[in-house]
Amino acid sequence: MIRTPWRRREEPLDLAELDRLLPAPGDPELSSDRLSGLEEHLMTEIRNRKPDTAPDTSPGAPPAGVHEGDHASRPARRPGRRPVLVGAAAALALAAAGVAALAGGPVGPGGPGSPGRAVAPPAGAVPAPVVQVVRGSTAGLADAVADISGAAARAELPEPGPGQFLYVRSEVSWLVSWEGADGKNRSYVDRIHPREVWMSPDGSKGWLMEPGKEPIGRDGITLDDPEGGERTLNSPSHDYLKTLPTDPELLLKKIYDETRGMGNGPDQQAFSTIGDLLREQVVPPKPAAGLYRAAARIPGVVLVDDSVDAAGRHGIAIARTDEADGSRTEWIFDRDTYTYLGERTVQTRDVEGIEAGTVKGHTAVTDRAVVDAVKQRPAGSAPGERAAAPATPSAGT
Repeated sequence: MIRTPWRRREEPLDLAELDRLLPAPGDPELSSDRLSGLEEHLMTEIRNRKPDTAPDTSPGAPPAGVHEGDHASRPARRPGRRPVLVGAAAALALAAAGVAALAGGPVGPGGPGSPGRAVAPPAGAVPAPVVQVVRGSTAGLADAVADISGAAARAELPEPGPGQFLYVRSEVSWLVSWEGADGKNRSYVDRIHPREVWMSPDGSKGWLMEPGKEPIGRDGITLDDPEGGERTLNSPSHDYLKTLPTDPELLLKKIYDETRGMGNGPDQQAFSTIGDLLREQVVPPKPAAGLYRAAARIPGVVLVDDSVDAAGRHGIAIARTDEADGSRTEWIFDRDTYTYLGERTVQTRDVEGIEAGTVKGHTAVTDRAVVDAVKQRPAGSAPGERAAAPATPSAGT
């Protein structure tokens, strides 16, 4: 059998004919979900990327809004990040080039950006702890709230004089949601670290220190309000808190009225608003007692028998689950004295890559005092000093 040897075709290639033979090209446009995911991932990379000449001291990004996560209800005066604004075209170009390379490693087989291998998390972040979700109940809630509000009404809290400042020191840790090169979300949290706030009674002057946070810096940032804006539940001052009604029914009505249309529904927003006031304020005794009694009237509020704050202290908790995302916020109180200890947020169901039981946030109030100037600490409280707490969140906290 004689085979005819293959010969190079000398006729010009008919491109139109070839085009008909080939399959139609796919749509290069990314889905809105994938586009949003890439842009969010890029912004996270940019926020955590430092110049090569600067030492890397960041313990990770905050929740942001969450949260940051879930905490859109973080303290009203907590400064938000000011991320670099990048256009969608630039975001897609960087994503196509391999955003993972920004994390400090090559893209390719075996590198941090290679398929199936996670991009390194933000510096200082650790895997979020996962705990067993303890079921809450309304049984015993009324008695617990009576004890807590009674203790609050009897509390002897510092009262600032002219020119003085209220000082609140906490240990905090927030969720850092991180997407690996394989496209899967992984939950990390900041290492537990100190946060200090100084505020004048009228709220016009203040200072915040939270070491390791990029927008804040080592020396902190000002919280001054030179314009003297109107004080509200979402932008309170010590003087404003004194004016709150102490009757729980009237107080709760005021909260619902002022927060109408905010957050994930009126009940959750009312609970979050009260939690914000407790977390980083020195609430006068009678209004504090009224806030606790008002919280007990919010639908969905339950008593949790055991919770743990960021300093590792166990206590009972008043809690509510956000129906929108399944996160449960727990206000923790000492079992014997009913003193407010701190707050914990736990995911109660799997959602968006965060598994049930993940601890999304931790706080622990370790000091409340009156001082004479910003950056001044109470006697016996040294810079960097912290309460007895685990260096990182453990599985039991």
